[in-house]
Amino acid sequence: MIEHPLELDYDRTLVGLDEAGRGPMAGPLVVAGVVFPNGYTNTDLDDSKKLTEKKREALYSVIKEDALWYQILFVDEVTIDHKNIYAATQDAMTQIAGAAPVDLVLSDAMKLPKVAKEVVPIIKGDHKSISIAAASILAKVSRDHYMMKLDQLYPAYGFAKHKGYPTKAHKEALEKYGVLDCHRKSYGPVKKLLEYKLF
Repeated sequence: MIEHPLELDYDRTLVGLDEAGRGPMAGPLVVAGVVFPNGYTNTDLDDSKKLTEKKREALYSVIKEDALWYQILFVDEVTIDHKNIYAATQDAMTQIAGAAPVDLVLSDAMKLPKVAKEVVPIIKGDHKSISIAAASILAKVSRDHYMMKLDQLYPAYGFAKHKGYPTKAHKEALEKYGVLDCHRKSYGPVKKLLEYKLF
């Protein structure tokens, strides 16, 4: 449950932005933006990491139905490796912020200097803003669905369980079965393995 509905401080229609997947060494980064009607409330919404998978799935549908507008962007591994994860996140948020039909943007601690709108970066925004919390849920659930599909393609890697994060099981599978196209080549364990293979 959001402790403080930050939107009430502004009394304006705004977009909340958040992401999922900055830490994993496989799979895409997913960035989302959500615009709710002014005064919208839902006591079940909170930071996606604090919700159960079942709760996130249920809220995923509710958010899409209740939002005035939303957008979900997938940023592929090649782009992440080329730009770096911070720049890739920032660029995707900038794209969504520009497309959103509002003039106020709340982000989860991300500065967006290229956005020609008022931007308010909020530390722990996914627990202070209902719009950012909703964006975090759309991003997380969308990415989880993608990783489950990857798990069907590559069952030996266990993507459905670790979602691409650098767990012990994932690192062991990486070393045993090798690097896939969906792995981020600039990330430590993957980069190290690729460099080792060159010698």
